[in-house]
Amino acid sequence: MRPTELLYVVFSLSLTVAGLSMVAFAVRAYRRTARSALFHLSVGFTLVVAASLGTTVSAFLLDFEGIRFLLSVNYLLSTIGYLFVIYSIIYN
Repeated sequence: MRPTELLYVVFSLSLTVAGLSMVAFAVRAYRRTARSALFHLSVGFTLVVAASLGTTVSAFLLDFEGIRFLLSVNYLLSTIGYLFVIYSIIYN
C-alpha cells in the first residue's frame, strides 16, 4: 500500500469513527426522548458514514478505477445524508 493510500484509509476511518459516534449519540438521545428530529439526525449521519466507508472500500476493490462514478455516488449519499441533518434541525 502506497503512503497516499494509507493516508486515505486513515482519514476515512477517522471520519467513520467520528460519524458512527454521532450516530450513536443521536440514537441514544432518540431512545430517551422519542423526538423525531433525533431519528432524522441519526439517519443523516448514517448516510454520510456509509458514503465515506463505501467509497473507500469500493476504491480499493476497483483498484481506484472509475473514480468519477465512486465520487458521484459518494456525493449523492452525502448530500442526502446532510439533507436529513438539515431537516432534523430546521423542521423538527
